[in-house]
Amino acid sequence: MKLSEHLDLAEVTRSDSAKRKGINNMPTPEHIENFKKLAENIFEPIRKHFGVPIYISSGYRSKELNALIGGVKTSDHCFGMAIDLDQQGHSSGITNKQVFDFIKSNLKFKQLIWEGGSKQEPDWVHVSYDEKNLKNEVLLATKVAGKMQYSKY
Repeated sequence: MKLSEHLDLAEVTRSDSAKRKGINNMPTPEHIENFKKLAENIFEPIRKHFGVPIYISSGYRSKELNALIGGVKTSDHCFGMAIDLDQQGHSSGITNKQVFDFIKSNLKFKQLIWEGGSKQEPDWVHVSYDEKNLKNEVLLATKVAGKMQYSKY
């Protein structure tokens, strides 16, 4: 099922953890509608700007999958409102920092997080979209004693 021109439902529901544990990771119709809005307002503008494939490392998480991986109970991933993007290891020619900077400067979003990595390059970029809550919150996530800590970017 196509969510937008360049994004399929399979890309946002793919999960090795869910496969290994036999967890159903299919979103509800409401969550699919949320992903369509995210795809049109976040994913497609990024894809069109850079003109290369954009890679999703994490998309939808059913409540069971989210609990398995230790996600926050209120995670936007569980409602079809968040994706994690990661260009590392792909030959797209763009970096996670470039994706982060483009989103920050050009798009409306709920939350944008520079996830881990260094001051030069995040390990991945988290972005969420909720048309009722476009607060453009930008955060920095760093690992402290094995646990992610969030602060203003």
